[in-house]
Amino acid sequence: MAYYTCKSYNLKVGSLQLFEALRSEKNCFFLDSSLNSKLGGRYSFLGIDPFYVLKTKGVNPFPILREALEKYKISVPENMPPFLGGAVGYLAYDLGFLLEKKLSKSIPDTAGIPDCYFAFYNTAVIIDNIKRRLYISALGFPEKSSHFGKPLCELNSKKIVNLLSRISPPKIINQEAKSKAGPAGLKSNFTRKNYLLAVDKAKKYIRDGDIYQVNLSQRFEAKTTRSSSGIYRQLRRLSPSNFGAYLDTGDFQILSSSPERFLKLTNNNVVTRPMKGTRPRGRNKNEDASLRRELLNSAKDKAELTMIVDLERNDLGKVCNYDSIRVNRLRELERYNTVYQTTATISGILHKNKDRIDLLSSCFPGGSITGCPKIRAMEIIEELEPHRRAIYTGSLGYCSFSGDLDFNILIRTILKKENTLYFGVGGAIVADSRPEAEYQETLIKAGAMLEAIK
Repeated sequence: MAYYTCKSYNLKVGSLQLFEALRSEKNCFFLDSSLNSKLGGRYSFLGIDPFYVLKTKGVNPFPILREALEKYKISVPENMPPFLGGAVGYLAYDLGFLLEKKLSKSIPDTAGIPDCYFAFYNTAVIIDNIKRRLYISALGFPEKSSHFGKPLCELNSKKIVNLLSRISPPKIINQEAKSKAGPAGLKSNFTRKNYLLAVDKAKKYIRDGDIYQVNLSQRFEAKTTRSSSGIYRQLRRLSPSNFGAYLDTGDFQILSSSPERFLKLTNNNVVTRPMKGTRPRGRNKNEDASLRRELLNSAKDKAELTMIVDLERNDLGKVCNYDSIRVNRLRELERYNTVYQTTATISGILHKNKDRIDLLSSCFPGGSITGCPKIRAMEIIEELEPHRRAIYTGSLGYCSFSGDLDFNILIRTILKKENTLYFGVGGAIVADSRPEAEYQETLIKAGAMLEAIK
C-alpha cells in the first residue's frame, strides 16, 4: 500500500484562483463543481503533472485501464474526500462503436483525437465547497514502498504549496479574459434545412418501429486566438454547473460546463442521473415561470425521460444486483443560468463479481445522448450526422486510487485543438417532435458556449 499524506486548511480563496495558480502546469485538470450544490457539487479537484498517461484509438481501452489501476491502490478513512489521487480523463463517444461489435463507423473523424485518454495523478488539490475546506494530498506512486514513496510525497506536496502561493487577485484574471479576440468563421456541420430533414428521417424510423427515440445533434466549429483558460472562465461564469471540467492533454483542451452526471460509484453504490427535457430561461419572472410550467407539464418531455430511465435501469442491470436497482427520483426540475432541465436519479449496488471498469463499459455511452434502443439509435446517428462526435456526448471524470469513480456526460462542452473550437448541441427526437422546435432547442443549448467564445 502506498504512502500518502493529506493536509487540511481553511479555504480563503475561490476555486478559480486556485485554478489560475496551476493552469499553466503540465496536463492540468480541474473538475469544477462551480454551483456549490449539495446535490452533486460538493467537491472540486485540481491536479498537475501526471506520472503516467494512457491514450488509445481504435482499440478497447478498458482492459488496459483496469490493469493500470490495479497497480495503484490506497485505503483511506471514510471521512476523507472521495479523490486523493487517481486517473482523470475522458471516453469519447466514438468509443461506443468499438464496444459494440455490430456497429461500424463510416462518417469522417475531423477532430482526430484519442478515443480514450487518462492521466494518472499522484497529487491533488481538493476543495470542499460546502464546508469551505482545502486539502492537499500527495501519494507515493509510482513508488510502491514508503522508503521511496515518503520523500516523493513530501517533494510533490511542497511543489503544490509553492505553486498556490502565486495566486493572483481576481481582477487580473478578469482583465485577461476580456483582452482576447473573439472567434472567426463560425459554422455548423448542418444547414437549418438539412437539420429539419434529418429530424424528419429520424421520425420515419420511429414510425417504422426501429426506435422510440434518438438524440440528433449538430456541431459548431470556429477559429480563435483566445486562450483555453480564458474561454473556460467565460463558460463557467455564464453557465456554472455541478460537473464542469477543464482538462489539458497537452495536444488539446476540453472545456466543459456539463450539468449531467453519467455514473458515480462509492463503496459499490452506483448512481446515474440522465437528463431529458429543456426550456430556456425567461426574460422576466412571468415568462420564466411560464416556461418552467410548460416543461413540467409537457407530455413529450416526460415521455423522453421515462424512456431513458428504462434504458438506464437495463444498463445497470448488467452489472448491479438486479433487485437493488431503484428509481429514486423519476422527474426532477433543475434550474441553470440559461435553461431549465428535468432529470431522473437511478441507483443500484454493484454485483460482487463486477468492478468499476465493468460498470463503465456496460453503460457507455450514456443512454440520454443516444436514444433507445441504444444500438439502433447509434446506427441512425451515424447515418444522419455528418461528422463523428469525438468527445461530445462522451464522458469525463475520475477513477480514484481508493476505488471510486465519478463521470459526467460531455454536453455543454468545447474541444479546443490548436486554434480551432468544436462543440456539439442536440436533443431527443420522438414521435411527436416538431422539426423547427428541435432545431431551436439546439440553439438554446448552444447559447452559453456561443457567448463564451465571443
